[in-house]
Amino acid sequence: MRDSLQQVADWVSDDSRVLDLGCGEGELLAHLMGRGCTGYGLEIDKDCIVSALQKGVSVIEQNLDDGLSNFDDQSMDVVIMTQALQATRRPDLAFAEMLRVGREAIITFPNFAHISHRIQLGILGRMPVSKSLPYQWYDTPNIHLSTFYDFEQLCKQQNATILERKVVSQSKLGGQIVNLWPNLLGELALYRVRGSI
Repeated sequence: MRDSLQQVADWVSDDSRVLDLGCGEGELLAHLMGRGCTGYGLEIDKDCIVSALQKGVSVIEQNLDDGLSNFDDQSMDVVIMTQALQATRRPDLAFAEMLRVGREAIITFPNFAHISHRIQLGILGRMPVSKSLPYQWYDTPNIHLSTFYDFEQLCKQQNATILERKVVSQSKLGGQIVNLWPNLLGELALYRVRGSI
């Protein structure tokens, strides 16, 4: 698994009930099932659904923008969304649903405030393209780009407690300096949060 997915997996306790939103090909959930976890993946891409099913993952074809009304309050131990929040029509509503359904939520997203993105937009005058934002402005599924600070503000607005935050960077700067300035040097944000319910 990618390093960021391994970090997400490390935050999930064995034998947890997991809901993986935008589960893709089911790599993460299949890994967690090997540790005794149960649950479902939600996905809309038919090819990804087939691949996830081949891994033994239970997948529901469902658009995240339609909410999670088919899941009861606090029915899951963990609700996960890796690099999909920015592709939802209303990230605030998707996040609220995650907090309603899960005792904890794990969210990852690309940091639009990363220094390389700032340079591309501010100096070159072009929409950023990078490893964490690999699409051109005209074909990107990312419709709501955010930063570490934006997400932390959303957590405050929704009375969510940030339990852990990790910063992922491919930069050679490495380790502690990235943690000092995550909004500038972090390419990918990883959060583990708990709602107030």
